[in-house]
Amino acid sequence: MPRPIHATIHTDALRHNLQRVRQSAPDARVWAVVKANAYGHGIERAFHGLRGADGFALLDLDEAARVRRLGWRGPILLLEGVFELRDLELCSRLDLWHTVHCTEQIDLLSAHKTQVPHRVFLKLNSGMNRLGFAPHRFRSAWTRLNAMPQVDEISLMTHFSDADGPKGVAEQVAVFEAAAADLPGERTLSNSAALLRHTATAADWVRPGIVLYGSAADHPEHNAADWGLRPTMTLASQIVGVQDLAVGATVGYGSSFVADRPMRVGVVACGYADGYPRHCPGTNAHGTPVLVDGQRSRTLGRVSMDLIGVDLTGLPGSGHGSEVTLWGRSSTGAVLPIDEVAHAGSTVGYELMCALAPRVPVTMTED
Repeated sequence: MPRPIHATIHTDALRHNLQRVRQSAPDARVWAVVKANAYGHGIERAFHGLRGADGFALLDLDEAARVRRLGWRGPILLLEGVFELRDLELCSRLDLWHTVHCTEQIDLLSAHKTQVPHRVFLKLNSGMNRLGFAPHRFRSAWTRLNAMPQVDEISLMTHFSDADGPKGVAEQVAVFEAAAADLPGERTLSNSAALLRHTATAADWVRPGIVLYGSAADHPEHNAADWGLRPTMTLASQIVGVQDLAVGATVGYGSSFVADRPMRVGVVACGYADGYPRHCPGTNAHGTPVLVDGQRSRTLGRVSMDLIGVDLTGLPGSGHGSEVTLWGRSSTGAVLPIDEVAHAGSTVGYELMCALAPRVPVTMTED
């Protein structure tokens, strides 16, 4: 039989989370952000749950082509825009909208020969200091684009750096409003955290990413259930071996866990080569949560390439062949939020989703 590890994509949860976004921004249109292969879910799989969105936002031209091949005829937005002149030819062919965040991209548009002008999203750097025009250069960039025959409608956008924390968005909103004052065009500001925590920023379009995939953008202040989100990815495996530990026995490389009483350890067919983070702790002081047969337990010892140890001491009914849910929804209905696993490993749920390894089989379910 094949190795028992597998991932499941829950298309019903994708639809539910999209509807939750619409409840937070009922008057806005929704970009379903599917960059990074739909946050590790696979664009083709995620599409079935997210096709109710008003548009798809992503980074790569190849991903845009995949969405078109799925039959999508609505808007597709390139969030980082184009990188070279020939990208604009593909934008024309695939009818893609694209971000303009620097002078070099305007230069590319001016050199582009096309009979069909482009829909562009002019990006303001309102304080995150990644991509976008500085406020004092924003209006001149708009003026230049507006004069070009290669450009049709110009929309305006920015991205929040602190929507998930105490600093909030007020300062960046003020910068955006001042820079964009009196300029025509639709607006898009809100990312996942702003959608849930600062609903007044919704504007014409919203750009949910991580919330569509059942993760709380402001964890640990809130968890996914607090926001009414459902997990869209489950990573599960089975116990393939059991060891009995005497007092003083250790588990795994480096002997980072030492038994302080007689214990049972289950060995799970999952490791960092499957995408489970190696840095998730399994020491005496801190273990990473798991579900064994739907019951909460913890990891013991270091994560290795193919195997993880889990504590079976308080689970006498569990053993060889028992289901282990690394994150997501167990067959019993119990849920282990991906954010809890990520938090234990000092990272975020985004990384765990995106790191799912190609060797892990993936299936889809509607339940």
